[in-house]
Amino acid sequence: MRVGVIASMKRGMDHWLFRELSFFSRTGIEISFFPTKFRYGLYNPRPEWKLHRWNAVVVTLLQPYFFLLAPIKYLRVLMEAIRYRALPDFAIACYFSRNLSGIDVIYATFGDRKLFVAYFCKRLSLKPLVVTIHAGELYLNPNAKLFVRALAACDAIITVTEYNRDYLSSKFGIDPERVKVVRCSVDTVDYCPQRKFAILIVGSFVERKGHEVLFHALKLLRQDNIEVWVVGGDGAEPSTADVPAIAKRLGVENQVAFFGKLSGNALKALYRTCDVFCLPCRTDRAGVAEGFPVVLMEAMAFGKPVITTRHVEIPRIVKEIVVDENDIDGVANAIRELYSSPSLRAQQGQNNRKTAEQVFSQNNAAKMAMVLFHVAGHQDAQASNHSEVAPERERGHETLTA
Repeated sequence: MRVGVIASMKRGMDHWLFRELSFFSRTGIEISFFPTKFRYGLYNPRPEWKLHRWNAVVVTLLQPYFFLLAPIKYLRVLMEAIRYRALPDFAIACYFSRNLSGIDVIYATFGDRKLFVAYFCKRLSLKPLVVTIHAGELYLNPNAKLFVRALAACDAIITVTEYNRDYLSSKFGIDPERVKVVRCSVDTVDYCPQRKFAILIVGSFVERKGHEVLFHALKLLRQDNIEVWVVGGDGAEPSTADVPAIAKRLGVENQVAFFGKLSGNALKALYRTCDVFCLPCRTDRAGVAEGFPVVLMEAMAFGKPVITTRHVEIPRIVKEIVVDENDIDGVANAIRELYSSPSLRAQQGQNNRKTAEQVFSQNNAAKMAMVLFHVAGHQDAQASNHSEVAPERERGHETLTA
């Protein structure tokens, strides 16, 4: 079966729609995707789906061509579009209809403009039409009269709740026998109660942060209930590591969650809820090293056990767990050790909290402020002395020249 899906990608696809169409694909249904709006987002059409995008200029210029293909049908549907004030939907439908010859059924994913475009596609192509009604189109429909007309032409009407079916009947006069309730779906195998052991890494996507080392260790462990939370991305310096690509290349992308750049309460929430913080720092190929990573200080302040490396200043402060740079086995063994011992995690977290309080407290900011005050005060004294000496010099000059 081949389905022509008319949907919106205002900011990518809706998650539920992506999940639904992915299920269709797995069962052998061929998807042709016709977006009324198109912008990439979190969920985008799969490569195997045939994507048909439109362009306003091309759609407009091709209207005479569409007229010549079937002038009587074109004019009949055009007059209907004019009567219902839906010329843009009609024009897009003309463009989409060129690619509907191999389609078995048109599927409109909402009862708003997606349905209107699909309705005109049906009128032009004579293909059967199915629509799913969700919620917003029941209360703020952009064209209520065309909504009722299009529903009357549908070969099947689906809605996601029984309430919606009753509302369609009472508000729009739709026979409830024509409306089938099919609720949205969720993959209960993928979405299920499951405790994951979470390892947090925070930093720019640069080589010296050691994302690749951590991902290699994750692969070595071969343990599905361990996952890595990645916070960061492009920072003040250009990225030198394509971290998502590394995860995919190593085959661990299903165990890695990318959160992008975070700050404030969002970042604190991950610090609080992760089990371990890992930053396997290393000197990069250009010879650039870290100072002392701020994110290590933050993780220690949250009382988290950390896994890091013997890199520049780190081993002077962090006593455990510290491994050699680029030591994949060492990182894997450290994760395994902390994973298997909640008591060890708690003890190291307590120790790290004490270290943070002793070494990284705001007393350091106070010391920095004192240095600034001292330098500023010294400069003020110099300026004051200079202002007192200058008049004497001026008087001396006058005496010499008198």
